[in-house]
Amino acid sequence: MPVDEIKPTRSGLLIVRRRMALAERIHRLLKMKLDGMMLELVRLTDQAARERKELEEKYAHAREMAAVATMMEGATGVLLAALSVEAVPTYTTGHKNVFGVHLPDLEPVMVKKTLIQRGYGILGTSSVIDDAADAYEDLISAIIASAELEGGITRLLDDIERTRRRVNALEFKVIPELTDLRRLIEYQRDEMERQDAVRLRRIKKIKAKRRW
Repeated sequence: MPVDEIKPTRSGLLIVRRRMALAERIHRLLKMKLDGMMLELVRLTDQAARERKELEEKYAHAREMAAVATMMEGATGVLLAALSVEAVPTYTTGHKNVFGVHLPDLEPVMVKKTLIQRGYGILGTSSVIDDAADAYEDLISAIIASAELEGGITRLLDDIERTRRRVNALEFKVIPELTDLRRLIEYQRDEMERQDAVRLRRIKKIKAKRRW
């Protein structure tokens, strides 16, 4: 029932009180959710900063290992070793529920490989190729982990904004309007009761005069 259709009756007052109780309960729950999401956002942001620093270090290390491998084996040798890898690194996508928000959960697939899985053979290359491959596999794993964190932060920020709008709407619009409506209905009911009391007294006086 729309608010403007609620009549100043006992049943109307009960409807308003129930809606107020529900709105206040939802407001409390959303505030708790908002506080929890803010704490989770701070945790993820700190973790993402650490992961980003490690990612930059692993990127620099991978570039360095690739340069060493190129110097030792030549650009052609490095290219042949890279082309011999058949299993392309990828990841699976899932989600984890945090305060009702679906955060991405990325799982690396065929990123870390054994010497046999790399396909270029143990005897055909030197250890510098293996070192470069190890470095780039670590880099890819770090990229996937960083992407998972960045995606989680983005989704949390979006849901925090939506939740904050709902909290503000309840706190500054819905609950105050219901409070004003409840007071208005209570005032109107009090006025009606006073009028009824005055009317009853008049009727009693009229009846009393008729007896005489």
